[in-house]
Formats: sequence, structure tokens, C-alpha cells
Amino acid sequence: MVVAAPEPRSDLRPVGEQRVVLRGLSWDSYLQILEALPESRGSRLTYDDGVLEITVPLEDHEFSGRLIERFILTLVELMGLRIKTMCSTTMTYPHLRKGAEPDNAYYIQNQPLVKGRNVDFGEDPPPDLVVEVDITHTDIAKNQFYASLEVPEFWRFNGKIWRIYVLREGVYTEVKTSPTFPQVPKERLYEFLATAKDDEISAVQALRQWWQSQSEST
Repeated sequence: MVVAAPEPRSDLRPVGEQRVVLRGLSWDSYLQILEALPESRGSRLTYDDGVLEITVPLEDHEFSGRLIERFILTLVELMGLRIKTMCSTTMTYPHLRKGAEPDNAYYIQNQPLVKGRNVDFGEDPPPDLVVEVDITHTDIAKNQFYASLEVPEFWRFNGKIWRIYVLREGVYTEVKTSPTFPQVPKERLYEFLATAKDDEISAVQALRQWWQSQSEST
């Protein structure tokens, strides 16, 4: 039997997000809140069977999230893959009473199934890869949450540690290497983020140079 990876603890000292949690909220009330909010907003909503968490990302959160996305997009290009980027698109699953607006979500393996049109979360598979940055505490058990949505691969970053989870027998187990990018060691992301703190373009260039050197050595 596969044992689920434990929920990682967030460091409570740095402030990466501001959060408000509402409990005892019905599914219909959640949908009404979604409809009332403007499409262009800074907050992101996660609804988990009666619990609504509203997150307002701050600078450290947004910096990490956008750089992780650049890391992913660069690797997709270098590996000759295809991708459909969902960003923080609202994903609703009424039968599970769950709704999500992750930091980043992507179709890569299943990109051919959803290319050229809007995704129907009631009919289409979930994104192949979801990324969440949680620097401060979140009341949503996101490992359980995204496992219930059957997202195959889930990345979490708390500002210091990058964790990669894969879905096995309905639960997430932590692995050392992304199945989407098996040639890329975890150290590359840490180096990418460290370099990007000084210059984001240099981080992309260094990643490309590393990939080229790996290709030439094989």
C-alpha cells in the first residue's frame, strides 16, 4: 500500500501571502462569490468542501511563482515538448465540492487533448502539472486536495524547499526527480532561483547553457 506523503509545514516567519479563511460556506455561495469578483483580481480562491481560503500573493510569492514558471517553460522548449499554460484559471469540480486557482497549472502530456480550445474540467483530465507556492501557512491540505482532483504531478515551494509529488494509488508520494523533466536534478531549480535574484535573464541563459552541455556530453 502506498503511504501518502505528509503535508509540508510552512515557515511562519516570512510573509509571502495574506490569507482569509471562511468556513461553513456552501458550494452555491462559493460560486456566487466567484461570479461577484472581477476577473482581473490579485486574490486567488481555493474552496474545499465548505472551507474557502482567499489568498493575496505578496512579492516573495509572486517572484517565486513567476520564476518557477519561466523555469518550466524554458525546459519545455529545450526538450521539444508542447504545453498549454493555464496559469491561475479557476478549476471547479462540483461533484467533489472543490475549486482551485493554483499559482501555475499546465497541460504537457495531455496538451494534444486540450489544445486550441478552452478546457472543460467536467470532461477533460486535470492539468498534468500544478505548482503552488505557500510561504506562509495555508489551511487547505493541498496534497490531499490536488490528489482528490487526480492531478498527476504536484510541485510545492515554500520559499526555501521545492517538493515534487507524484500520484500513486490516489495519494501523493514525494520523489526526487520530476517525471515530466527526468533529466533535470532538483539542484537546477535552486540554482535558477538563486541566479534570478540578481538577474532573471542570466538565470535563463545559465539553464540553457547547462542543457547544452548535458546534450553534448551524451
